[in-house]
Amino acid sequence: MLASDGVPVLIHDETLERTTTGSGRVAQTESGSLVRLDAGRWFAPEFAGETVPLFADAAALCIQLGLWANVEIKSAKGAERATGHAVAAVSARLWRNAPHAPLLSSFSVDALEAARETSPSLLRALLVDGIPPDWQERMVSLACVSLHCDYRKLTVEQAKSVREAGYALVCYTVNEVETARKLFASGVDAIITDRLDRIGPDFFGQA
Repeated sequence: MLASDGVPVLIHDETLERTTTGSGRVAQTESGSLVRLDAGRWFAPEFAGETVPLFADAAALCIQLGLWANVEIKSAKGAERATGHAVAAVSARLWRNAPHAPLLSSFSVDALEAARETSPSLLRALLVDGIPPDWQERMVSLACVSLHCDYRKLTVEQAKSVREAGYALVCYTVNEVETARKLFASGVDAIITDRLDRIGPDFFGQA
């Protein structure tokens, strides 16, 4: 999401109250103020002092650790294109010489179109809730390589169609081991999870 000075930051909500010690809208707050807020205390006392990260800092850490990144372009209402441009520009600059370029994903067609205009070489993914009937037309229009959907709304037939069309298929948010096993067995390429303690290196080592 973009701060008021156009700097991309990592935050879930458009407003600050739920997850930080601040108040107001992210889009109306400068990045310098955002990074001074406590964004960890709401979750648990041991995370007190964690701040709102700048996207550039998170990206630099991924590159340093050799991690591949799925970057969701999440924007405030009305700022979809501006956010797509900004995130793509920062991504292209920071990952220029990195071995693993990021995948840019979004629910917003406008954000993906803007990202494509800014950095066409970066791969893109379309985020959806349930897979719509015209999913393939959308994928072609945006030149996406991957489709990301809610696993609870995915059918076996849809998974087969996506894979047969040559696209990667990713499901969110999968937090149970048995669900993950079933999805991989059905042809899903990757999952998004909140529970790396359950579905992490040990899980994949057993698969």
